[in-house]
Amino acid sequence: MKELLSIDAVFFTILGYPMSYIEFFGTIFNLWCVWLAAKNRISNWPVGIVGIVLYLFLFYQIRLYSDLFEQVYFLVMSFYGWWLWTRIDPKQGAGQLEKLRIRHNTAAVNTVYVAVIIIGTGLMGYFMKNIDLYFPKYFPEPASFPFLDAFTTVMSFAATILMARKKVECWYLWILVDIIGIWLYYRKGVKFIALEYVIFLILATKGMLSWRKEFQKDNEELNKTYEKRPRNRKIYAPA
Repeated sequence: MKELLSIDAVFFTILGYPMSYIEFFGTIFNLWCVWLAAKNRISNWPVGIVGIVLYLFLFYQIRLYSDLFEQVYFLVMSFYGWWLWTRIDPKQGAGQLEKLRIRHNTAAVNTVYVAVIIIGTGLMGYFMKNIDLYFPKYFPEPASFPFLDAFTTVMSFAATILMARKKVECWYLWILVDIIGIWLYYRKGVKFIALEYVIFLILATKGMLSWRKEFQKDNEELNKTYEKRPRNRKIYAPA
């Protein structure tokens, strides 16, 4: 089993590119996860957990240390998102699931996210640039592209929180992460993952359009429901 988790354990070779087991199956599970998320399916969380575990082993071996810690974060957030999407609202009565609705952030909240991403990138990039000096026993080689890798990692942190809370803005961040990831993973020689990020980009774009459409539909239904009540006052969801 240990040998199968090595990037040197080749599953098959395609066009001269040796495909490892962890790269192939990690990619498949992560693509499946994003496809389910774009469709607003709760099963995206357990499927994603499998892909995350496989990528933990992969990123350690190719020295993308920011991505390594990112997977640890994803693992924790996947359980949080899984719980959040299925939580029970006590006000609705026992056994009735609360519907977590798709929404937009306010401009003020988005400004906070941008500021956190910029600051977080600087701090994480500096740390990752020197991680081989801080912990040479565990990270014997310098990190590759520490600041760019940190940028996509911090954006992914924010996007995961937004996705767990069903905020449309999560897809804007995922789209930017995917564009950078295509170039980054191609440069690192894991071309199958670079191809995966091309597909991620397509799915993220689809997810953005789908969630925006569902948000508009849901908002219209809420307004129609409220209009039937006395003293009409439309419900407004931040956009």
